[in-house]
Amino acid sequence: DTRYSILDTLGVHPPLSCPPPQNPPSSPAVKALLLTEYKKMSYVDVADPVCGPEDVLIQVRACGICGSDIHGYDGSTGRRIPPLVMGHEAAGVITGVGAQVKGFAPGDRVTFDSTVFCGECVHCKRGDVNLCDNRQVLGVSCGDYRRHGAFAEFVTVPARILHKLPDALGFAEAAMIEAVSVGVHAVRLTPVAPGDTAIVVGTGMIGLLTLQAAKIAGFAQVIAVDTEDSRLAVAMELGATHSFNPKTGGDLTDYVKSLTKGQGADAAFECVGLNATVLSAIHAVRKGGTVTLVGNLSPKTELPLQIVVTRQLRLQGSCASAGEIPRCIELLATRQIKVDKIISAVAPLAQGADWFAKLYAGAPGVMKVILAPQV
Repeated sequence: DTRYSILDTLGVHPPLSCPPPQNPPSSPAVKALLLTEYKKMSYVDVADPVCGPEDVLIQVRACGICGSDIHGYDGSTGRRIPPLVMGHEAAGVITGVGAQVKGFAPGDRVTFDSTVFCGECVHCKRGDVNLCDNRQVLGVSCGDYRRHGAFAEFVTVPARILHKLPDALGFAEAAMIEAVSVGVHAVRLTPVAPGDTAIVVGTGMIGLLTLQAAKIAGFAQVIAVDTEDSRLAVAMELGATHSFNPKTGGDLTDYVKSLTKGQGADAAFECVGLNATVLSAIHAVRKGGTVTLVGNLSPKTELPLQIVVTRQLRLQGSCASAGEIPRCIELLATRQIKVDKIISAVAPLAQGADWFAKLYAGAPGVMKVILAPQV
């Protein structure tokens, strides 16, 4: 079968289809967007995805390009080692189920967690599936494992990470659910009381989703912080009560204190992960406040230990999500969280390589691009 030749060359062995559906020899090859080497992607024929007894086969209808995919595109993270089909923010329709799968059937509209958790380790049994000892992430190859993702016409995932979608929720919106869950999880980890103030440092996609979740959770004031006025404008449209640009607005801590009777914010959501932004979040919270760390662009940052200790600050890491996806589906379906202003384009999967190049080059005004194999 010639459709296997490209992946054979790259050292990826052809798997079997998910029974019962079996493509006849004359059927079209499965297409995927393959990272063949760093900064090079190809729209190619690939082998049918493997489907085990506990898996489902999904026809992908939409898959979002994540910031982590862009950082993997150039090899900077070390977690997207070629050859790899990336993509972990997706939704689609089930076309086949494994023999042991219950509760799902062909035709079901679904999305899925990006984290493939085992369900058996101590963390999974506690409900902390994002901390699973055997955790894998779709569309990631980090040396320990290679798990092809959803920038493809078809993908298989374990049924345990699946969630059904309401008919009213479109596939492009549903492809945002994984990202929404990151923001909702961060907010769930963060204490809040009536009248509290939060700052959101970084209003990229995750920051914009986090600030909406913070408003829903009960923060009375949500201050959006970014160096791009265009992003701050979107943040205000999506519910931020105030916005601040550190390039033009002076000192962030002084600004926050002016809105909080000289105290500082009760909580800060740091959605960038750079030294300067982490420090700004720490300095802007009140004594006894919480800094929830969501972004991780830099593997290491400075810790002002004396400030953290003497002001009794809580630094809380937040990783992916752990059980929030059903709530996120509800929030999107009821439009309590809005993503239409975040989605910049829905494009054919065949144009994926061009969009990766544009996003890597920093295309102005572009936030989230959804790739759709059926477009």
